[in-house]
Amino acid sequence: MESFLPKKNGLYLSLVLGNVNVTLLSKHAKFAYKDEYEKFKLYLTMILLVFSFVCRFLLNSRVTDAMFNFLLVWYYCTLTIRESILINNGSRIKGWWVLNHYVSTFLSGVILTWPDGLMYQMFRNQYLSFSIYQSFVQFLQYYYQSGCLYRLRALGERHNMDLTVEGFQSWMWRGLTFLLPFLFFGQFWQLYNAITLFQLARHPECKEWQVIMCGVPFLVHFMGNFFTTLRVVQQKFQKQTEEKNE
Repeated sequence: MESFLPKKNGLYLSLVLGNVNVTLLSKHAKFAYKDEYEKFKLYLTMILLVFSFVCRFLLNSRVTDAMFNFLLVWYYCTLTIRESILINNGSRIKGWWVLNHYVSTFLSGVILTWPDGLMYQMFRNQYLSFSIYQSFVQFLQYYYQSGCLYRLRALGERHNMDLTVEGFQSWMWRGLTFLLPFLFFGQFWQLYNAITLFQLARHPECKEWQVIMCGVPFLVHFMGNFFTTLRVVQQKFQKQTEEKNE
């Protein structure tokens, strides 16, 4: 009964929505909202994949780049609001996978304000190439994770409000042989982006504050994604070892 009682909004939802009650009062409404959230992520991932490809290979315009980054800001802001509503309604997404989208919102906002110039052009192609890869991996993750969740829910091993996440979770372990290398490659690309930006910040002609302020979030992304993934993998190996010894 507790999951269907109205809950007080957290600080973030209170700031964004005020005192509006976001508690969904039926299982059908909860599942419908969760499924709509998953479809929203999938459709926007596909749009971002195409948009970043066009910016990288077909158009070299600060205007289209700004439109792409504005879409990213809106997308991640929307995700943080939707995830807060889902958490209010029983979803168990937590920890780094929630914080990750707040960091992404900040990063996209800073890049949106980055003026065109030498520093921007020196990082532009690397950033857009990374965006293409990131959208591609998120597309793979969605289909793999949604399949895993469907099977585990059918077996009664996962909560019906569990979500796909942009990272590795212990419940994804079954049959996983191909996704981890893609994830680790993307994480080290985030580290490479951070190193590149820190080097650009030392360039004699660098005057933009956006250079260093983009490097820090990329470094935070790498550390959060990499160490969270390692922790999940380690916990899974320890569990398997304990089960074999019993």
